[in-house]
Amino acid sequence: MLIDTHTHLDSKDFDEDRAQTIQRAVDNGVTRMVNIGFNRETIPTTMQLVEAYDFIYGVVGWHPQDAKDMLPEDLIWIEELCKHEKVVAIGEIGLDYHWDTSPKETQQRVFREQIQLARKVKMPIVIHNREAHQDILQILKEEQAAEVGGIMHCFSGSWETAKACLDMNFYISFGGPVTYKNAKQPKEVLALVPLDRLLLETDSPYLTPHPYRGKRNESAYVKLVAEAAAAIHHVSLEEIAQITTNNAIRLLGLK
Repeated sequence: MLIDTHTHLDSKDFDEDRAQTIQRAVDNGVTRMVNIGFNRETIPTTMQLVEAYDFIYGVVGWHPQDAKDMLPEDLIWIEELCKHEKVVAIGEIGLDYHWDTSPKETQQRVFREQIQLARKVKMPIVIHNREAHQDILQILKEEQAAEVGGIMHCFSGSWETAKACLDMNFYISFGGPVTYKNAKQPKEVLALVPLDRLLLETDSPYLTPHPYRGKRNESAYVKLVAEAAAAIHHVSLEEIAQITTNNAIRLLGLK
């Protein structure tokens, strides 16, 4: 029993075999998937999946790379979608200083606005953080994000950063990179994250775990992430699956 807490099944990469991909996940013990709608194009396609499958839930928000495109009415749109019974968080939101697609000041403003919305509607947030650790932590603190908590998606930072996030009521989620032989820091951090604050994800079709690295990722492969997490924490696959499933249900209110 596994939950993929972060996937992009609406990606064009799945246009040829989306239904089969979803079925493979189910066949591999994935009981629920959380699809992320992060801009004007992917929010509607996420909602289509949410409506089509009982076991697929939605997260909606505005990605930092698209921050320059967000209009005031888009924030109103996200707020309205948060009323849907299967929309479980706002995200993925945050900062991305790697890709120069939106000015930092715009990213930060949009990030703050969405944290404020999350506090208003009392929903957790899903954080995208790329090369912006200190600014992420500062904004989370200033905007009192601990009030709603959420998920540090596909965590790649240090233990110090993870500890600061844990202290602010966040869960730490890991994906395919923890299966890579040279992923020293993610493995070390995963080992230190308390089991009751650990989540698993794929971020499919991206960040494919070993041994399929270089190929398209899919939700069925969350089992490979679970196996890596179980080995690092010296527990059984069944135990890590049960714990992380319970964590996701508790945080996101999944049925």
